[in-house]
Amino acid sequence: MTHIMITGGGIAGLTAALALHAAGFERITVVETAREIQPVGAGLNIMPNAVRELDALGVLDRLEERAVRTRELRYYHRSGGLISREPRGLGAGYHWPQLSVHRGDLQLTLAEAVRARLGKSALVSGVRVTGVEALPSRRPRIQLEHRDGGRRGRASLEPDVLIGADGIRSTVRAALNPGEGEPPWNGLLIWRGVSRMPASRIGTFMFIAGDDRQKAVVYPIHEPGGGEVLVNWALVMPAEGADATFRGDWNRPVPVTKFLGHFEGWEFGGVSVPEVLRAAEAAFEYPMVDRDPLPCWSRGRTTLIGDAAHAMYPVGSNGATQSIVDGRALAHAMTRYPDPVEALAAYEGERRPAMTELQRSNRQLGPEVVISLAHQRAPRGFTDIHEVIPAAELAEIASRYAATGAFDPETVNQGSPYGRAVRRGL
Repeated sequence: MTHIMITGGGIAGLTAALALHAAGFERITVVETAREIQPVGAGLNIMPNAVRELDALGVLDRLEERAVRTRELRYYHRSGGLISREPRGLGAGYHWPQLSVHRGDLQLTLAEAVRARLGKSALVSGVRVTGVEALPSRRPRIQLEHRDGGRRGRASLEPDVLIGADGIRSTVRAALNPGEGEPPWNGLLIWRGVSRMPASRIGTFMFIAGDDRQKAVVYPIHEPGGGEVLVNWALVMPAEGADATFRGDWNRPVPVTKFLGHFEGWEFGGVSVPEVLRAAEAAFEYPMVDRDPLPCWSRGRTTLIGDAAHAMYPVGSNGATQSIVDGRALAHAMTRYPDPVEALAAYEGERRPAMTELQRSNRQLGPEVVISLAHQRAPRGFTDIHEVIPAAELAEIASRYAATGAFDPETVNQGSPYGRAVRRGL
């Protein structure tokens, strides 16, 4: 029986496990560095093309209990001027909604499904991959370190297929691309957090606001009841006088007062950014980093998915979205080609060109470029955005980005290209 090992129990790895199991593969092991999967992190958006794939995997109903349907996205200039407002999900003509959800809730939903369908032993926590090498047979040999309290054990395994889903600092990626080094930093800092707000003080929409130097993103991610809403927020601005590299904890807790002053007076659609920030449960600081596109994701029976393959700037709601699609695409390729080397090559052939283009688009700000354009053309604000950016130009920017990520309504509504294929065997 084919043994597939997935390194990383995040969104990409867990989706891949579910997709492979749905395709008929039974011996799947997911190893995760964390001692246990907990609801950590902040909010994220799942676009309809990925929601479609979660629906095909039978986890959408459970996820919607923990999420909010995103019905509208607004872009604002920092002066308060409305640049554009776009219906999202079902309101934009998709057959599936767009979802805003806490990353931890999405991860827990996927982990619950993996344990229920594949068995509790399929998801092994507290295990770190320390090395990967390719054998003459093109199978991988993996070095693992298991942490049990204060004790550490080591093991070596040789699965039939290795899927690197271990994030932006992927050990599997490093083994395939020695010498690549740390992810490049663009000099911007991101502060993220979640706030608990009265429903009357927060909009039902998602907004992105700012200028060509700093931005704020705010949207609801859960409605726990009692008249309260959990709100996700993310702020971006340059790190003044910073080095060319970011050193220290990539999930560094910081006081809200560190950055609150830069966003005083920011209010959009009746939502006060400072009020949201003051209600934060905690705040964390990150460098804005991505990865340079790779010329190759696969080698022999080893491949990459998610951030390990194509980490991109947090623009356009495509990080988790494309990780979910990766998992389904990989499982589909594995059903079509009995030879795993051919299967991984086919998966890469479909996904890598599109993700390379998306990575490059995000470096150019993706659809959020409209905010910078508005500021460059009318830095003091405007009365009518169409006198600054013509309606046709706004529409073209949005449609071009949607086409790049294959999440335009026409493409999505054709249904999943990955179906519910039955495994042919290796």
